[in-house]
Amino acid sequence: MVKYEKIISPQNLFLAWNEFKKEKMSKKDVQNFNLFLEDNIFNLYHQLINKTYRHSNYTSFYIKDPKLRHIHKACVKDRVLHHAIFRILYPIFDKSFIFDSYSCRINKGTHRAVNRLSYFARKASKNNTKTIYILKLDIRRFFDSMDHNILLFLIKKKIKDKDAIWLIEKIIKSFPSGLPLGNITSQLFANIYLNELDYFIKHNLRITHYIRYCDDFLIIHNYKEYLKDLILIVNNFLNNNLKLSLHSDKIIIRRHNQGIDFLGYVSFPHHRILRTKTKRRMFRKINYRLDRLKQNEISEESFNQTIQSYFGVLKHCNGYELEKKIKFILFK
Repeated sequence: MVKYEKIISPQNLFLAWNEFKKEKMSKKDVQNFNLFLEDNIFNLYHQLINKTYRHSNYTSFYIKDPKLRHIHKACVKDRVLHHAIFRILYPIFDKSFIFDSYSCRINKGTHRAVNRLSYFARKASKNNTKTIYILKLDIRRFFDSMDHNILLFLIKKKIKDKDAIWLIEKIIKSFPSGLPLGNITSQLFANIYLNELDYFIKHNLRITHYIRYCDDFLIIHNYKEYLKDLILIVNNFLNNNLKLSLHSDKIIIRRHNQGIDFLGYVSFPHHRILRTKTKRRMFRKINYRLDRLKQNEISEESFNQTIQSYFGVLKHCNGYELEKKIKFILFK
């Protein structure tokens, strides 16, 4: 059972700080918080125990990832608290999520989702001997459109402690509408919200070959007309139950042998390649960071980490030729 005292305990707040600070200690605001760490943690604890805590305003900025995303960043104190809440809530809710939900979960992620797509495709096509179709769907303005009251209703199904709900509501309503992309709690809340869709598809519609990564999801079937009929059914469920809707420009049905673009890769029956946009972005970033390395603006260690991360991406597809091109850039 989730207890407010467990979430706000100094022990949990310090553990949350240790998780939060990883790879962030070069940031000025994180360094400043660390200068008076014990004072800052205990001040936060006293605000929470006395119920005087108020969430601060967000800092807003844009990143290209690869599309333009509007990020809202909370102050360090609030982000430490987000981690403290996440630490306690995650194991409670994660147990109720379906196996084939892959976003922001331990031992999941993009590569496991793409591998699962290949597994489901082989199974549905009887080892690529039958034609299969893949329906790819996307929710329109998902984070902006999540309804606070629906989200709180779903959380209250598992969390009965009134003080814990008070705090969770403070975090949710710290943002005027929807959820901010920058919060670690938003990742968990998104999965709680769309778990309703997962259960509808898996248990009500009894669809076996279904994969979701955040607001992108796939359904694999032998019959194209069946998938066409599902579009309206899924959209009606989203409208009526979650106040969401499908992105009409991103509804795609393709035969598997035409290739399905999902999570940075294009998957075919017998191979997988890197998406063209991902490929271009990768080479742009390598050239940019190579220039910065030559001008001593970044360390060799930092540059090598970038290169190794891309080699890791290429291991999950037919990336041998791309790996050769990267090595050519590095050693020319």
